[in-house]
Amino acid sequence: MTEEQKEPVEQAGEVTVQRDLIINAHASEVDIALLEDNVLVELHKEKTNNQFAVGDVYLGRVKKLLPGLNAAFVEVGYHKEAFLHYLDLGLQGRSVLKYRNQVVSGQNVSMNDFVLEPDLEKNGKIADYLTVGELLPVQIAKEPISTKGPRISAEISFAGRYLVLVPFSNRISVSQKIRSNEERNRLRRLIQSIRPNNYGVIIRTIAEGKKVADLDADLRSLIEKWEHCTIEMKRMKDFGRMVSEMDQTAVMLRDLLNESFNRIITNDEKLYEDIRSYLQTIAPQKAEIVQLHKGKDPIFDHYNVTKQIKGFFGKIVTIRNGVYLVIEHTEAMHVIDVNSGHRLNSENTPEENALEVNIEAAKEIARQLRLRDMGGIIIVDFIDLRESKNRKKLFDALVDAMKNDRAKHTILPATKFGLIQITRHRVRPETEIQVQEKCPVCSGTGKIRPAMLFVDEIENNLKYLLVDQNESHITLQVHPFIYSYLCIDGLFSIRRKWIKKYGKSFKVQAMPEFHALQYNFLNANGEDIKL
Repeated sequence: MTEEQKEPVEQAGEVTVQRDLIINAHASEVDIALLEDNVLVELHKEKTNNQFAVGDVYLGRVKKLLPGLNAAFVEVGYHKEAFLHYLDLGLQGRSVLKYRNQVVSGQNVSMNDFVLEPDLEKNGKIADYLTVGELLPVQIAKEPISTKGPRISAEISFAGRYLVLVPFSNRISVSQKIRSNEERNRLRRLIQSIRPNNYGVIIRTIAEGKKVADLDADLRSLIEKWEHCTIEMKRMKDFGRMVSEMDQTAVMLRDLLNESFNRIITNDEKLYEDIRSYLQTIAPQKAEIVQLHKGKDPIFDHYNVTKQIKGFFGKIVTIRNGVYLVIEHTEAMHVIDVNSGHRLNSENTPEENALEVNIEAAKEIARQLRLRDMGGIIIVDFIDLRESKNRKKLFDALVDAMKNDRAKHTILPATKFGLIQITRHRVRPETEIQVQEKCPVCSGTGKIRPAMLFVDEIENNLKYLLVDQNESHITLQVHPFIYSYLCIDGLFSIRRKWIKKYGKSFKVQAMPEFHALQYNFLNANGEDIKL
């Protein structure tokens, strides 16, 4: 890692978060890593041939009505039918169906002159509005996950840089994150002056302070998307896709790009040009932050992403000072167990130690939820806290750690048993990374920790013995290959660096009978040290 990568960004004397987007393009997918201060916080894998992404608009055909569930199965081209609940028809479901009928029948329909129908009743029946075999425009609300088909909605919307367009509505809404009443009123007046009839608009947080020309350009591009849907609806005779959402790279740029974004780096020349072109359109002043990676090392290796993926996606996630998380996935929920390990501050009380470990774990849990995009119900078993004020401190720390999570989530206060329940909305499958590797000794019948973390593991245990346990005359036994790696270069070897770093000497002994990733520590009496 270069010195440039390590240095935090300073503005006006204050240290701000360095935010980098690293994009690794393959033949079949694009991997997108978001780093904050060089720490991996989000990882997205986008299939380049993904046909059912959130935001895509389809003309669907009703396959089956389910009166008991007040829902319908709709064909959109996936091998499992999409699920449409009555409430997902939206308040303007009648207007959508009326508009579809007029377009399909060949009428020249103008949104400006279209007469909206009354809102749907909340307790209505889907069978009163849909029939088997009919076509209707729908939007992917949730991608296919596991054995389930896509979740769809007839309440179509298009998200832009500053605005969200909602056809068949005349309502103007402003993001609650825009606090200034004066600015909220200004934005409402601007949108009201440029908004055509029968197009509702949601004003996004990033629109704060923007000029009418920027908002108008964004609005026009979104209206063009809906007009394209109308053209496709008139042309199509059966179900299929009408409009595709931008690819995940463009969506992340649209949603994440702000003044704190420092670098966007990709290894694909076409993607590099596309991103620069996109930035020239939405934020010309940020176009120079895009870089093309031309180094010999793979882009994820060069920016330390691969190592972080290997270290943070396993069942056991080590934080620091021996603290670790155990993450289990069940059919109904995710369970996270917080463990203090063996390294606690002897000067603190057990309650203080528990609070310190829990707060450290809360920060990592918030990052893990974003990194793995875990959704549904998450139960966290923190270390028990006896005092209610400490449980409140833990709850506040978790809320603060998750404030940057863009997914909708709810956190309940800790129980007296140390359990905290989190619900988190997810619209895409959870990110799963296989981090275990085949054992070089047993030819794949067993599993070991990733090889690239092996030396870090040795150093962590060595530090614990030398510094925390104050052991002396330690002998580290390793395979001859590892011995050469640690001791080669004499005075400049890794062993010498560790001796200087921790202020204590130790021996390294080559053991030919050891397998490649086996190691052991001996004390001054030549006895094995159990870790």
